[in-house]
Amino acid sequence: MPEIEITIGGKAFQVACQTGEEHFLRSAAQLLDNEAQPLLAQMGRLPEARMLLMAGLMLADKTAALEDELRGLRARVTELEARPTPEAQRVEVPVIPAAVSDTLAEIAARAEALASAIEERAPA
Repeated sequence: MPEIEITIGGKAFQVACQTGEEHFLRSAAQLLDNEAQPLLAQMGRLPEARMLLMAGLMLADKTAALEDELRGLRARVTELEARPTPEAQRVEVPVIPAAVSDTLAEIAARAEALASAIEERAPA
């Protein structure tokens, strides 16, 4: 069982952990140290036990708030998943823009006018 040294609030501690869990222990110690540092800056010297207790409580408070938020988000996800699936809507997208249709109609009208003019001039 490996022993690693962690530092919390400027104090070093030797802590044993399972093989392969060193990274997790260092991460947890860093979280606790992040809470302890502002305490030491505000209050100065604190007894080791009090510093660890207060840092642990602050970290627990943050964790509880995150758990409350997570519960709320899970409830919201459950609510959204329980909603019926909306009916599919048919959406038609015009392939030919309206301007092209208008232009083609104009060309057709001109062609018909030319055909009529030619028919009138043609000998019967």
